[in-house]
Amino acid sequence: MTSSPGTSDGQQAPHVPHPNHDRGLEFDLSTIMSRRSLGMFLGMGSAAAALAACTPGGSGSAASSPGAAPSAAAPSSVAGSTAGTTTAPAASATASPTVTRAIAECGVEIPAETAGPFPGDGSNGPNVLEASGVVRQDITSSFGTSSTKAEGVPLTLTLTLLDNANGCVPLAGAAVYAWHCDREGRYSLYDSGLANENYLRGVQEADANGQVTFKTTFPGAYNGRWPHIHFEVFESMSNATAAGQILAVSQVALTDAACKEVYSSSGYETSARNFPNTTLQSDNVFGDDGGIYQLATMSGSVANGYSAGLNVTV
Repeated sequence: MTSSPGTSDGQQAPHVPHPNHDRGLEFDLSTIMSRRSLGMFLGMGSAAAALAACTPGGSGSAASSPGAAPSAAAPSSVAGSTAGTTTAPAASATASPTVTRAIAECGVEIPAETAGPFPGDGSNGPNVLEASGVVRQDITSSFGTSSTKAEGVPLTLTLTLLDNANGCVPLAGAAVYAWHCDREGRYSLYDSGLANENYLRGVQEADANGQVTFKTTFPGAYNGRWPHIHFEVFESMSNATAAGQILAVSQVALTDAACKEVYSSSGYETSARNFPNTTLQSDNVFGDDGGIYQLATMSGSVANGYSAGLNVTV
């Protein structure tokens, strides 16, 4: 990809996306479709939509945008989501209210999306999944030969994995690989000066409630894309760390209100300039439906950090 040279003070210039960045290129599509074909062989239907996100615990006022998923306290689900909804078994006694709600709303699959040109999963250059240390909850720092930390407003991301083919039970033991850009819109392993960094990438195994949680920083905004987090769902931890069977590839969209608040804070000046240039409706990934099925439920503040949650039905 094309990257801007470093600035005179030694800091890297803001990420300048390749003209084909996250555009669903032939390469990206062929890569993802070939890997998804295994999941389709196992009986997965074409990707449709996942219902509104569960809300992990967080402080501060809610930061939701028009069209965002309802909060965990809301009694109703997203408009139009009742059609084809599967009646799921009750959650276990240890399940949190958000897990119980996630299971009740299960029934349609998370939309399938391109992993983009910077997955770091071996499909396009480097493969961080084979590196010792990639299994971790806190992904703010690089691991291995570097300990560089990505700065930014704290963000806790919780994904609730549900098995659509088996009555929407939690996908305990599945694994998620998540990655995203830093606050300047740059991707570790790929952008100029970051080839030896692997921050903002990590793998977690789903617990008994099908949940995985990552502690990270709020992603930046770069031209051509709405702020987002990529993820791949694997059937097991061993498959994730060996880049094996993939059940789903998708993206989490962050809310308008949260982005506006974060990008007005110190350190996100580049994102503040880029953010108004792309809307959910014009985004080449979320634009078909405004990201309604991938829009996280969010709460928090710049001072205390943010929480984001999404139901991921596969």
